Amino acid sequence: MSELPHPSCEIALNARAWPFEEARKLLKRLERLKKTEVLFETGYGPSGLPHIGTFGEVARTTWVRRAFQAMSDVPTRLVAFSDDMDGLRKVPDNVPNKEMLAQHLGKSLTEVPDPFGKFPSFGAHNNARLKAFLDRFGFEYEFLSATDCYKSGKFDAALLTVLRHYEKVKAIVMPTLGDERQATYSPFLPISPKTGIVLQVPILATDAAAGTVTFEEMGERITLPVTGGHVKLQWKADWAMRWFAMGVDYEMSGKDLISSVELSSKIVRALGGTPPDGFNYELFLDEAGQKISKSKGNGLSVEEWLTYGSEESLALFMFQKPRAAKRMYFDVIPKAVDEYAAFLESVRAETDPAKALENPAWHIHHGKPPAETYPVSFALLLNLVSASNADRPDILWGFIKSYAPDASPEKNPGLDKQVGFAIRYYEDFVRPTKQYRAPTERERAALLELAQVLRGLGNERDGAKVQNEVYEVGKRHQFEPLRDWFKALYEVLFGQSQGPRFGSFAALFGCLETAAMIEKTLAGDANPPA
Repeated sequence: MSELPHPSCEIALNARAWPFEEARKLLKRLERLKKTEVLFETGYGPSGLPHIGTFGEVARTTWVRRAFQAMSDVPTRLVAFSDDMDGLRKVPDNVPNKEMLAQHLGKSLTEVPDPFGKFPSFGAHNNARLKAFLDRFGFEYEFLSATDCYKSGKFDAALLTVLRHYEKVKAIVMPTLGDERQATYSPFLPISPKTGIVLQVPILATDAAAGTVTFEEMGERITLPVTGGHVKLQWKADWAMRWFAMGVDYEMSGKDLISSVELSSKIVRALGGTPPDGFNYELFLDEAGQKISKSKGNGLSVEEWLTYGSEESLALFMFQKPRAAKRMYFDVIPKAVDEYAAFLESVRAETDPAKALENPAWHIHHGKPPAETYPVSFALLLNLVSASNADRPDILWGFIKSYAPDASPEKNPGLDKQVGFAIRYYEDFVRPTKQYRAPTERERAALLELAQVLRGLGNERDGAKVQNEVYEVGKRHQFEPLRDWFKALYEVLFGQSQGPRFGSFAALFGCLETAAMIEKTLAGDANPPA
């Protein structure tokens, strides 16, 4: 890691990148509330495994936290909160022992046996997966379990406050419910002492002085304390209670939860607290422009992204335009990979701390970018795989070392990962979509001349010089506009309509090798991928 010049507090206060805009809101909050600590929170529902949205929310919250730390010496904490006391509503599709799980529907996740047989409960299993997931990306956080907070008494005072304001809380929530749900709604969900199921039943009586609620189950009238883990709150009231109990200052959420944030904020105010700051990020879209849904399985998982692109490229995708709807599918990965490399190079070369703060790489690496260099772009690697028919990293490295003699898998581990990514991405997404076409007579003549020019360049490795020669061939054959010439190169030689600078590709692959590829294609001897 190479630490960049540390920005002064004044520079950070004027930075325009969105994490700094969010951090400035927190400074105003601190001044208004006279707080001596800032608490960030991200929430997690452990009925399923961590997913790409979990990564995005924690990463974005972390960037706001780092921006705040650049502005202020006030201590900060980030809590990853698991709502593991929630009842299991349905059996997930991606777990074993579904029949066993079906017997425990309605119970708190920490009371449901682990279908994998590795942990004391299904909730504990998914909590462990969450922590391993967050640790993998190096996030700094404190983990809190709803079950632990309810049962240990951490939430007791806040729960009693909710009980004292029971009618106010109901009055806030009831207008948002349908007639059927209104008939049984209560912010308190008793946990059955008979079955362990989290019950959605009418509350017959409340006693704020005694700290109890009364309900009926199987014809029997039962009174339970709201403290000690005997009840939990319905999720919108629970969200508000958590903010109130812990003093949460900042939590972001998806655009689909705007109305829930507003409702939970009203509840916090009714309890006498101040809701947290935060913002609503836009949801991701799939390749067809439809919203990504966990139940539908459209869109990408973290594992799928990391099969074809780096963690840093995923972080960059999450950083850019969080309030804009973006397609999140496999075809966005190459662009994100190359944009990350460009941002990394520019932030390392930046001498102006103010400008560095506007660079996504500053945020991704918390002001300490690695010394990694990428002498070859991901787009070029994809074309190199196509042209060389390489299916092993060592073959690609042979070309890379000829182009950049100082590069090696040991010196450039990030690039070495990209070599593997490029082979997999090409085989899975590029090869199946290739559509080669025959050249026109003018294109054939230009390609033959280009092959001769490239042979004359011999072992030239200056991509700019080669690119200039490619331009001149296109001009001599009167391509207007010149982009039609480059479009022809890619459609005839690579079966695609666009690609990186052709001169850079030829310098990487080798001018002589590129000339031979052109001649084989024109002779009809090429063996393009199916």
